[in-house]
Amino acid sequence: MEFADYFPIWDKLTAAQQDQIAGAVIRQTEKKGALIHNGSLDCTGLLLIKSGQLRAYILSDEGREITVYRLLDRDICLFSASCMFRNVQFDIMIEAEKDTQLWIIPPGVYRQLMEESTAVSNYTNELMVSRFSEIMWLIEQIMWKSFDKRLAAFLLNEAALEKTNRLKITHEIIGNHLGSAREVVTRMLRYFQNEGIVKLTRGTVEVTDPARLQALAES
Repeated sequence: MEFADYFPIWDKLTAAQQDQIAGAVIRQTEKKGALIHNGSLDCTGLLLIKSGQLRAYILSDEGREITVYRLLDRDICLFSASCMFRNVQFDIMIEAEKDTQLWIIPPGVYRQLMEESTAVSNYTNELMVSRFSEIMWLIEQIMWKSFDKRLAAFLLNEAALEKTNRLKITHEIIGNHLGSAREVVTRMLRYFQNEGIVKLTRGTVEVTDPARLQALAES
């Protein structure tokens, strides 16, 4: 399957627009751990994921990370081309969490399509609203949910993504996702272990009682 099969509004483009975007996209393979977009220093272009997994995160002045959202198969990232949008200044970092195949749509080409096509413009606005909704949800979680609930929800989400309850992940990486210090994560995971909810081994967190973890996340 090629770009046309993955781009969600391909059929709404004219033949000339299809030729324009097909001739401009760059197909790229990124290894796990690669930094694909470096905040306001880059205007990479839109990212369309063919396969793999990317992580979008923000970085504080003190160097603390927090995950904003993940990008999976067929997802599109707009904020990697935020230079296209007036009054949108969002310093987001994007890295590959798994080996990833993707297409990069150059920002100039996409901007022209937005100006020419109502379908592209409407789709872009819908996608932007969806992403900002995710960011607002994250802010609400940080402001109003206690850390134990956020950690429980994160572990459940990771188990769903990886399709296993045995997660190969360090306390430091969990802290990076949640915007918390490693020591805070370690203390809470040890509490979970004492409660029989998880089992900890070096580099691994195993969810042993998903039902209790779910109840905690939703409480």
